[in-house]
Amino acid sequence: MTETMWLIAAVVAAVLSMGWLALAYETHWQQVFPESRTLPETGRLKLTGWVFLSLSAVFCLKADHPSMAVLVWVMLLAVAAFSVAMMLSHRPAALKIICPPLFVAKA
Repeated sequence: MTETMWLIAAVVAAVLSMGWLALAYETHWQQVFPESRTLPETGRLKLTGWVFLSLSAVFCLKADHPSMAVLVWVMLLAVAAFSVAMMLSHRPAALKIICPPLFVAKA
């Protein structure tokens, strides 16, 4: 895989992880799913979020040498967190596409 493909994978993994970590909070879950009476499966959301956050670091390490990869990864985390925050404040329904049914707690 080329450097560009690794960085694209890192961006996707970082945005997904920040989205899942945000949806682990009941407040954000209610913003995205206002009609839903079910609560999120916070354990699964957090675990998946942290795994994908780690994957984004690995993808950055595959794309660049370690000193540059750490810098890119930290900046990528800031951009991903800001992007998810803007989605939650302007179009929370856009985060529905990253939330499969396995993240919904059983009623």
